[in-house]
Amino acid sequence: MYIQYSWYESAEKEKVNLLRENITLAVFEAADRLLQNAEVYSEKELQSAPVLQDDEMKLVILKPLVIQRFTKDQIRAVLRESMKKHHLEGIPFEFAVFQNGSDNSIQSEQFRKLYDDSVHNIRFVAPLESPANPAVQSLPTPPEFLMVFVPDQDVIVMREISTILITTILFTLIIMAAFFITVMALLRQKKLSEIKSDFINNMTHEFKTPLATISLAVDSLGNEKVRQSPDKGQFFIQVIKEENQRMNKQVETILQASLLERSELKLNLSLTSAHALIATVINNMQLQVEKRGGSLQVSFRADHDEILADDVHFNNIINNLLDNAIKYSKDEDMQIIVSTQNKGKKLEIVVADNGIGMSRDTQKRIFEKFYRAHTGNIHNVKGFGLGLSYVKSIVEAHKGTIRVESKPGQGSTFILSLPTA
Repeated sequence: MYIQYSWYESAEKEKVNLLRENITLAVFEAADRLLQNAEVYSEKELQSAPVLQDDEMKLVILKPLVIQRFTKDQIRAVLRESMKKHHLEGIPFEFAVFQNGSDNSIQSEQFRKLYDDSVHNIRFVAPLESPANPAVQSLPTPPEFLMVFVPDQDVIVMREISTILITTILFTLIIMAAFFITVMALLRQKKLSEIKSDFINNMTHEFKTPLATISLAVDSLGNEKVRQSPDKGQFFIQVIKEENQRMNKQVETILQASLLERSELKLNLSLTSAHALIATVINNMQLQVEKRGGSLQVSFRADHDEILADDVHFNNIINNLLDNAIKYSKDEDMQIIVSTQNKGKKLEIVVADNGIGMSRDTQKRIFEKFYRAHTGNIHNVKGFGLGLSYVKSIVEAHKGTIRVESKPGQGSTFILSLPTA
């Protein structure tokens, strides 16, 4: 950007100098032409001029006066032609021809206005005086001057270098855009790196517990006392089976997220009652809520609850939302409310809790894949951060929407809106 600015500044100075140089040349050339034309006398003027002769036969005549021999329009035409010759066509100017020490002058219409404001205009002055001729002596007359004002130099220069200015602005914008894109890419890479680290840490914690449990169960099965007791053996076999199913469920969650990302997940849609599906999930969750001393209330207020849905994935949606409500609620006063209502041709499903709530920043990112609200290094809340990302993807696959309303310490409310059948 500094190089662009320096380039533009240099180009501007060069154009200003070139403009002043060309105007100066044009003004002096116009002055020469006016003098040359003024010296061409008619025969009558020459005969009426006072003539004196001496030993050297020198001719004494009146000095030609531009003021007396040219009109305002003639002077303007001469100036305009000289300007055009020096590539200054279209340049505005005002002029005056005046005689030093005399009130005699010819002025263009706006000359006096520009004369009074010399700060914003550039002035050029050329003397109107013929070179001395030893063969001719002229009577002494006050000298004449041609003064030209060119208004708004900055505007003229800006017009001249408009292409350079546009190019400079364009390149500056490209540089800024490239810088912005680079910074955004770096921040995105940093974010992906953090997500990757969080995911690996979460996956390690999620798999470590079942693997340790299976290892202990296998060691226990090798114990002599356990082998002699079929009931104990069956218990440890059941533990291994449950932990294995838990690990399979975790792997399935990751695979589903991968399928959703590639848009390869196919829904098996059928006409179904949303109330019936929600009730099934609530029945399965009721025991967990009661075990933690909380309450799970249901309020079905929707008159039309039939939707086109994939039963399995719809159950997973409600299951994920209730599971999160349980995870992020306090044991001593857990209150979860599931309600439905109709809004136009939509079915709204609301899952509200009185848990720890979320900040605005967390709400903006809660549906991102692998994102989990930071709770320090405490891993009391299990999961990969895929649950809500999966929920959002499945809801959108059902042509619905999901949003969250939450405040820290005041719980969270998830609102699903799905089209009724």
